Amino acid sequence: EGPRLIFKVAQNDSLPDLKFHETTVPMTHRSLAGYVALTGRSLNIPDAHNLVPGLPYQLDRNFDRDFAYRTCSVLVLPMQDNKNETLGVLQLINRKHQSQLKLTPENALDITQPYSTWEERIVRSLASQAAISIERNVLQNNIENLFEGFVRASVQVIESRDPTTSGHSERVADLTVRLAQEVTTIQSGPFYNLNFNAQQIQEIRYASLLHDFGKIGVPEAILNKRYKLYPDQLETIRQRFGVAQRTLQWQCAEQKFQYLVNHPSHCGLQHEDSTCGHCQQLQTLEQEMQQAIAILNHYQDLVEQLNKPEALATQQFEALSEQMWEDLIALTRYVYTDVDGQEKTLLTPQEVEQLMLPRGNLTQSERRLIEAHVAHSYRFLKQIPWTNGLSQIPIIAYGHHEKLDGTGYPQGLRGQEIPIQTQMMTIADIYDALTAADRPYKRPLPLDVSIQILHEEVEKNHINGDLLNVFLQRQVYTVLGHA
Repeated sequence: EGPRLIFKVAQNDSLPDLKFHETTVPMTHRSLAGYVALTGRSLNIPDAHNLVPGLPYQLDRNFDRDFAYRTCSVLVLPMQDNKNETLGVLQLINRKHQSQLKLTPENALDITQPYSTWEERIVRSLASQAAISIERNVLQNNIENLFEGFVRASVQVIESRDPTTSGHSERVADLTVRLAQEVTTIQSGPFYNLNFNAQQIQEIRYASLLHDFGKIGVPEAILNKRYKLYPDQLETIRQRFGVAQRTLQWQCAEQKFQYLVNHPSHCGLQHEDSTCGHCQQLQTLEQEMQQAIAILNHYQDLVEQLNKPEALATQQFEALSEQMWEDLIALTRYVYTDVDGQEKTLLTPQEVEQLMLPRGNLTQSERRLIEAHVAHSYRFLKQIPWTNGLSQIPIIAYGHHEKLDGTGYPQGLRGQEIPIQTQMMTIADIYDALTAADRPYKRPLPLDVSIQILHEEVEKNHINGDLLNVFLQRQVYTVLGHA
């Protein structure tokens, strides 16, 4: 199917009851509008029903027939941009002597006249202005599509770096936008004068989608860390336990050999006699080895258990794991002989620090690197030449880890220093972090528990209580399918 013209808008004073519906028609040389669109030439026709034979175009008389009309004078002009590319066609029909006259098929020839050269020049200027408006509108749409595509691609980049939080940016954006829309409808209270237009809602959406983009500046190993120890660390520790166990077995075999050399006996190696002193000594050495291996296995199980992140509060973790800490302290003092003959500890101080984390799976230094993603996001977003209506995106995204009491990061902003759009995003961000089912280091919390935690954040003066009330009363969380 070839190119088509969109019949976008029409007006006819002689047919006021005509109900216009946008339609498309083939763009061919045979129609007046099609000819002008394809060639860029103007047509000024005194009587479209009496065209000179042999012309490549002709009048489509279906309209006249269907609506009892009579087309006489016609002026068709191309709407061209500054590159002389045709963007549309402007078509005028039936230039009347007096505007108030109503045209009928019977009086059409009497009350109409051809379009003058002066009128053609004026309408051509109008067509040029219309073309500029269309071009600007197309350009605006292209810019919006460009931003939309860029934002979508950026979100994919974030999720490819941190698959564990896949979908987080979209969920935060959905929650924040819904909250902003609900706030806009409020007619009383603290948000009475707070209204977000469509452009501002789009700004909030983009800021929410890109709030974690700075994670591209965080080491991938930290972003993808699932447990307290990194996989290569755990594998190294397992190898140490294996070496330690083989060392115990070798030492036991060496002790048995030395005993047999120093205490020759006529009893065979397969001889087992509980009254035989030689056998008792060998069994004692074997039992000591098995006990040592059992302790070693217990320590390894302890490491495997501690490696899994806990969601308990610090004091609960310590109270429930008192014996665990004693075993861990003993483990840090355990020394084995490595393959190079050197005595070494099974765990390094860094590994002990990681395993003793009471909550989560990140050390302080790792957490600081994660927190740096906020500054990375801001610096990145500041480099983008946002349009005027989107210029606050970097500022809105920058503060999503700030707290009203000033204990947040990275700027330590307080109260009204934090943009209200950011305060909305913060609630959405916390809510999704609590309820998300894709975090390897924690289980998703049920709705009632998540709401209770949000209320506690209000009591600590970390988040806006009025916004949380709107979030809960208007059930903003249902946008994610939560009920």
